[in-house]
Amino acid sequence: MARHLIQGREIAMPVRIRNASVCSASYLVRADAARAVIAYSGLDVAEVLPGKALCTLVFVDYADGDLDAYREFGVAFLVRPPGAGPPPPRGLRAGLSELRRAGAGAFIHWLPVDQGFTMEAGRTIWGFPKELADIDLRLGSPYKRCILRKDGRLVLDLLVKPGVPVPGGGTMAPVDAYSHLDGVTRRIPWSMSPRGVRMRPGGALIRLGNHPVAKELSELGLPKLALMTSTVSHLTMTFGEAKEL
Repeated sequence: MARHLIQGREIAMPVRIRNASVCSASYLVRADAARAVIAYSGLDVAEVLPGKALCTLVFVDYADGDLDAYREFGVAFLVRPPGAGPPPPRGLRAGLSELRRAGAGAFIHWLPVDQGFTMEAGRTIWGFPKELADIDLRLGSPYKRCILRKDGRLVLDLLVKPGVPVPGGGTMAPVDAYSHLDGVTRRIPWSMSPRGVRMRPGGALIRLGNHPVAKELSELGLPKLALMTSTVSHLTMTFGEAKEL
């Protein structure tokens, strides 16, 4: 079993998250703009519609896990797996067929956290672009809110309105997460088991600040109507060993 030494503690693989609550808002953005944002990674966005990519903003309250309790915000893009070949002909049917055939992963473009241990672990073990930020999560009310500041500057204020309950739950099909740090792109096996899932079309209000990441999001077309929002009241996860690409 692989182990990593982080700040004097041994972390065994896979890393397990035993309880987290998650809120997310997904947006259709211009594929060419998204490609420009993640060009440094060597990965290509998946076109979920012709000329459109999927950008997801997510905030997470990690209550219990191998990396302790912490809060996190993420900017992620749906990407085509390396080696998937050339993109399919333009068209909704061709794009959806290719995603089902080749699979798609989540490229983690930015991942601020509010605790130093998980920041070091995330960067060292998986190459996740974790950095410290001020993350104010307000999850006790019906509307879920995240106010994110970095270096004293507002990045965004995101409000998610929970939707209708989604039946089922249980273990989801494993997906791959992708990261890029210090010139290296990595693939990370990732499995999830959610309970208390709610989803709805739209359902997000976002206000951007004056931080450079806010400017980047504005260049993707935000603020705009969200394609979909979701909330998960209880999520367990495992993260496997990263593989360099």
